[in-house]
Amino acid sequence: MVSNTHPQATATPAPAEAKPDRLIRLAEVETLTGLKKSSLYNLLRAGKFVKPVRLSSRCTAWSYAAVQAWIQARITEAEAQQ
Repeated sequence: MVSNTHPQATATPAPAEAKPDRLIRLAEVETLTGLKKSSLYNLLRAGKFVKPVRLSSRCTAWSYAAVQAWIQARITEAEAQQ
């Protein structure tokens, strides 16, 4: 009989807030917000949407965490008006 003196390792998931941020492209921003490109850029020009991160001269992306925070702020604002 072999005795196992080492405790079994168990995988413990990291807390959700410990996840690193990631960059998302326009298509995913549209999916998350429910807004189309023209509406997003109109909000951006008006200073009412999260600014994108320029990845190259022709490529931009948004912070997933910043977009999620913007969405949550809209939800909170709507709930406060009810």
